[in-house]
Amino acid sequence: MDKATLARFRARLLDELAALGDDLAQAEADAAPVELDQQAVGRLSRMDAMQRQAMAAATRRRRAAAAERIRAALMRIDEGEYGYCEICGEEIGLGRLEIAPAATRCVGCARG
Repeated sequence: MDKATLARFRARLLDELAALGDDLAQAEADAAPVELDQQAVGRLSRMDAMQRQAMAAATRRRRAAAAERIRAALMRIDEGEYGYCEICGEEIGLGRLEIAPAATRCVGCARG
């Protein structure tokens, strides 16, 4: 992979990481503990708030995992290992990297 292509993927990964950072901040706020004041919030409203809190916590976990995958991809770029399958060592197709720039496996190994 040439330097210009690597630079393009680095920029894209950094943009995605920045966007995830903003999303993580919002998810943290959404996952805050539900206030237990029964007078301010009825039972059904409180249950709904608790469900929203649980969904926000799950979203936060997914976004944190995505951010970690992006950081790992940036590290692979720095180490000269970006674009190679972690299983078979072959190059990951550019089409796959265009769709999922943090991918660590080629299509064949991802299926298996």
